[in-house]
Formats: sequence, C-alpha cells, structure tokens
Amino acid sequence: MLPHAWSLKLIDLNVASLTDAAIAWADWVFMSGMIVHKDSAHEVAARCTALGKTVIAGGPLFTTGYQEFPEIRHFVLGEAEGLIERLVEDMKQGELQPTYRLTDWPDVRTTPVPRWDLINLHDYVAMPVQFSRGCPFNCEFCDIVAMNGRVPRTKEPAQVLRELEMLRLAGWRNMVFIVDDNFIGNPKRARELLRELIAWRERVRPKMGFFTEASMNLADDAALCELMMKAGFKKVFLGIETPMAESLAECGKQQNRKRDMAESVRILQRAGLEVMGGFIVGFDSDPRDIFNRQFEFIQQTGVVTAMVGLLNALPQTELYRRLAREGRILAKTCGNNTDAAINFVTQLDREFLISGYRNLMRDLYEPKNYYKRIRAFLHNYQPGGPSLGLSWADLKAFVKSLWVLGVWRQGRCAYWGFFWSTLFASPRKFHTAIELSILGYHFRRMASRL
Repeated sequence: MLPHAWSLKLIDLNVASLTDAAIAWADWVFMSGMIVHKDSAHEVAARCTALGKTVIAGGPLFTTGYQEFPEIRHFVLGEAEGLIERLVEDMKQGELQPTYRLTDWPDVRTTPVPRWDLINLHDYVAMPVQFSRGCPFNCEFCDIVAMNGRVPRTKEPAQVLRELEMLRLAGWRNMVFIVDDNFIGNPKRARELLRELIAWRERVRPKMGFFTEASMNLADDAALCELMMKAGFKKVFLGIETPMAESLAECGKQQNRKRDMAESVRILQRAGLEVMGGFIVGFDSDPRDIFNRQFEFIQQTGVVTAMVGLLNALPQTELYRRLAREGRILAKTCGNNTDAAINFVTQLDREFLISGYRNLMRDLYEPKNYYKRIRAFLHNYQPGGPSLGLSWADLKAFVKSLWVLGVWRQGRCAYWGFFWSTLFASPRKFHTAIELSILGYHFRRMASRL
C-alpha cells in the first residue's frame, strides 16, 4: 500500500535479527505485532528512539493496547485500507498525527497483492493469503469481532487468485494458510472462491495445498467440504474449546452447542480434512475433572494437533469486560496461550489449573498417546483431492525424522511400531502419518518446557 517509489526493507524477527544498520538505513520504521510480541516491541521501539528514528506502529498489539506504549508517538489503529493515503501524505509533509483510525470497516477488495519479494520464501513452511475478515459469531473470549467486525468482508475470487499466482510464479510449492477469521463466515462467497480455485488448479497444476480456520458448522455442509477437498484443502483448524456443554454456554460458543462435536470432527476427517483443534481450560463452569475430559475427547476423536491453552481475558473482549465488572482482572494478558499464566481470578484453584494444564499437555504429546491419537485419526481419514507430491524439503525432513524419532529421542519403540504398522496397513496415508509424527516432536518439545 506504500508508494512504489519508496525503498522498503522487511525484517521478520521470527526468522531474522534486527541490526542497528537496518534501523539507521530507514527514514521511518513501521512496526506490527500481536500481544505475544509486546516485550519485543518495547525493545525495538527503544532502539529506534535511541537512533533518532520515528516509529509508526500498527496491528493487533497496538490496536487493542496502544496506551501501553508511551515511547511510540504514532499509531495506525485497526485496518490500513482507506487511510494509508492520508498517512503517507502526512509523512511527506512532516505532520504525522498521534493516531489514525477509520470510523467504518474498510473494503478489502482494495487490498493489493502482498510484496512477496520483500521476504525470503525459504524461511517459511507456509505462506499467508487472506480471503475474508470478520466472523459472524461472538465468542466471549475472542477479540476478532472487536478488531474485524461481525459481518465478514471478502475479497473477490480473482483477487485471491492473483495473490496465489504471484506466489506460484515466485516458486512457492508448499502449503498456503488462508488466514481468515472464519473461512465459512460467508458460505456463499466461500463457495464462489472454491470453484475458482478448482478451475485455477486445473489450469496451472500448482503444487500448493491449503489449510484454514473455520467454525464447527462446516461439518453440516457436505457439499462445501467436497469443494474444499477438490480445491486442495488438506487441514482445517476448529475452535472446539471444550467438551463441556456448560462451558460452551458460558462463553457463548453457540455454533458448538446442541451437536455431537465428536461426530462433527469425524465427518470432516472422512471428508478428507485433518482437523486441528483449539481447546481451552479455565472456564468458570469447568469441573475439577476437566483435564481428563479434554484428554479423552482429544484422544478418541483423533484431533492430532491439539492446541490447548489456559483461558485469558484479552483486551476489548466481552470476557474482559465481564470480569472487570466483577473485579476479577489481575493483569494484562501476555498473549501466549501456551504460557502457564492466567490474568484473572478463577473459580477453580489457580495452581490446580496451571498444574493440570501442564500435565495435560505432557500427556497429550507423550509418544505412546500421540501415536495412538494419529491412529484414531487415520481410522476415520479418507484422503482425497489433488496430489501435491513430495518436495525435496519433504524428503530431507523424512530422512532426518528416521534418526531423530527412530534412534536419538525417547519414544523410539513407539515410533517404529507406528511406522511399520501404518506403512503396511495404510500405505496411502503413510505420508500424512509421517508428517504428523514430525509435528508431534515439535509439540512434545514445547510441552516439556511448560
């Protein structure tokens, strides 16, 4: 969105270091991040100030908490479409305002193709492409509605295809994360995009697969699931949250209530989609055996990638406002839902929740339990859709996993039992099984640090 005549450098602190030379090169420093990057943002801002550079900050971290950054003088709050021209003109005139914010939701159909040339594609295992913003649901703990609204706004299908085509021409051959708040927030528009994706795939045969985030009611639409599979979608992340009906009612997760959630997961698996699940513990309605219930649900449904977090109250959410009225807020959230911290007064004992959470994570990713969960998934999973083939990176990861999982690390006996049984019993699913084994090693390392 910035003028094409400007020289730009993009430094992603997830994969690179920020040098003083890079700061000194710049006339202005634009900084973005999420709540989990708060400490890093303070550090970067201090370095820029010491070198005499003006910082303009935007993104979720600052949109919901810019008051916590007195060292930064200029903010873009919310989305940039519709105000970027005013910001650029003020920069040219030396008349930057303290804050820039639209009074309405911008039209995402005006969003240009990202500058993929500013990053090194080899630094990443997935690329982000966005189709829509906003979610029709209003879960109490979620800040999406506050940031992006309840009425999903979508790009034109041709617009998304341009982004994907630019990625393909840049040499991208791996997964693409459709980073929507809820991919099926507008089912009609999602179908339109999927039909165009299928036609594009038939024309150019891209070696890309897709994954995205959606709500549980995706399982109610078999035709939509089939379109996703034909378009090359391999995975979907669902906010499952909890098997407890009382806790779902408490947080307003209406789309998960009055349904058999376990069967909904299996429907999607049979449709050819691996279900990744988000789970939360710490609701007021949670019973003391919540950790056992979460474990059993995750194991039995075969939600292999189970991202469990302790409930935290994010700024500008209904949960934060309710707890503030009740005098239960203790601190700002750190934004890391795998950190063993809670920022409000809980109904269950705080230490009991933290201890139970740590044990649950370790149990979920203990090798024997983890491979058992993959088997439960593979039992339901019916792979379909276009074949993406194997990349050189896939082959290198496979060879490395034989050493790391089969020789070097604990759990090697469970690994080899899983390896051979899957190879002989389900050869069509073997590639998926090995990929999940490698991911499990990553999550096991994370769980061991809690």
